[in-house]
Amino acid sequence: MKTALVPKHLLLPFILITSLFTLWGFANAVTDPMVTAFKKVLELSNFKASLVQMAFYGGYFTMAIPASFLIRRYSYKTGITVGLFLYAAGALLFYPAAVTGHFAFFLLGLYILTFGLAFLETTANPYILAMGDKKTATQRLNLAQSFNPLGLLGGLIIAQQFVFKKLQSDDVDFSSLTPSAKEVIRQSDLMVIRDPYVALGLLVILVLIIISMSKMPSYQNLKNHETMWQITKRLVIKRSYFLGVLSQVFYVGAQIMCWTYIYQYAEAKGIDSVTAGNYQFAAFVFFFVGRFICTFLLRYVYSGTLLMFFSVLAILATLGTILTPGILGMYCLIMISFCMSLMFPTIYSLALDGLTEEESKVGAAGLVMAIVGGALMPTFQGMILDIGGTRGDDIIIMGVTEVNFSFVLPAACFVWIGCYGFRALTYNASKS
Repeated sequence: MKTALVPKHLLLPFILITSLFTLWGFANAVTDPMVTAFKKVLELSNFKASLVQMAFYGGYFTMAIPASFLIRRYSYKTGITVGLFLYAAGALLFYPAAVTGHFAFFLLGLYILTFGLAFLETTANPYILAMGDKKTATQRLNLAQSFNPLGLLGGLIIAQQFVFKKLQSDDVDFSSLTPSAKEVIRQSDLMVIRDPYVALGLLVILVLIIISMSKMPSYQNLKNHETMWQITKRLVIKRSYFLGVLSQVFYVGAQIMCWTYIYQYAEAKGIDSVTAGNYQFAAFVFFFVGRFICTFLLRYVYSGTLLMFFSVLAILATLGTILTPGILGMYCLIMISFCMSLMFPTIYSLALDGLTEEESKVGAAGLVMAIVGGALMPTFQGMILDIGGTRGDDIIIMGVTEVNFSFVLPAACFVWIGCYGFRALTYNASKS
C-alpha cells in the first residue's frame, strides 16, 4: 500500500499553505516588469530603476534569519501570519506612495512586502515537508510548488494587460511636454501601477484572516534549548546542506537570467517586446506544466536522479539557445523553463533531507537567503551584454552575438546543479 502524499487530517492545512505559493509567485511576476514601468513614468536612470530589484531581493535576504528565529520560538502558523501581515502592509503602502509620487516610498513598500515573502518562504516550504511521511516529502513539496507558476502567469497577465497597456507615458515624449502636463500623466500612471498592489494587499488580508481562524499543526519542539548559532555551525559542516544552499543560489540566478533577458534575446532576433512577452508567457506555461509532470515522476524516480536528468536537459537547451540561429534559439530558451520546473523544490528537499525538525527550521533560512542569487547572477550577465553596447547583438564573441554568449552563465549554473543531483544519487545508492 502506497503512503498517502498528504494525510486526510492535514488536507485543509496543506491546501491553505499551498495557496501561499501562488501568492508569492504573483508578487515575483508582477514586480519584474515594474523596473521598466518606473523608469518610464518617473524618468529614472537604469541604475535607479534597478533599485526595484535590489529592494525586492534585499527583503528576502534581510528577513530570512529573523523568520527562522520566530518559527523556532513560536510555530509555523505564527511565521505564516506575520509574513502575510508584512506582505499586505508592503502592498498597501503603494497607495500613499502613488499619492506622494516619491520613488523611495515605492521602494519601501517593496522592501516591506518582501519581508513578508521571506517569512512565507522560510516557513511554508519546511511546513509542507513536515505535513506527512518523510518518504513523500519531496513529492509533496513539488506538488505545492506546482501552484507557484499560477501566480507567475497571473502576475505577468496583470502587468501586461492592466499596467503596460494603460501607461500614458508609453505613448508620449516627456521632453516635449510642459511640467504641468507631464505631472498629470505621471500621476495617472502612478495610479495604474498602484492598483494591482492595493488589490493584492486586500486579497492577502483575506487569506490572513482565513489562516488565522483555521486549526493548523504546530510541529513545535518545546524541549529544544539549542541556540540558532549552535544549529547553524552544525549545518555548515553538513556537506549536503551546504552544497544545496550553493545550488539554490545558482538555480535562482539561472532562473532570473533566463526570464529577465528573454527580451534582449528577442530584440537581437528582431522580435518586438510585445511578442517577446508572449514568449515569456509560454515559458511560464511550460514551467507550470513541468511542475505537475515532475510531481508525478517523483512517485517512481528518486529526486536526485531526476534533478541530474533535468539539469542535463537544461544544459542542452541552453547550448541550443547559445548556438542555434533564428527562432529555434528562442524555442530552446523557452524549453529551459520546463527543465527548471523541478529544480527549486527538489534542491530544497535534498538540502534538508536527514535534518531534524529544528535544523530544518534554521536551514530553511539559508535556502531562502540563497534567493539573493537572483540579484547577483543577472548583473554578471548584464555586464556581458554591455561589452559591445546597449543592444544584445553589437559584437560577436566566439562566433555568436554577446546576448547568445551571455547564456554560458545559466549553462554553468545547470552544470553545478547536475553535479549536486549526481552527488545525491550516489549518496542515496550507497545507503541502499
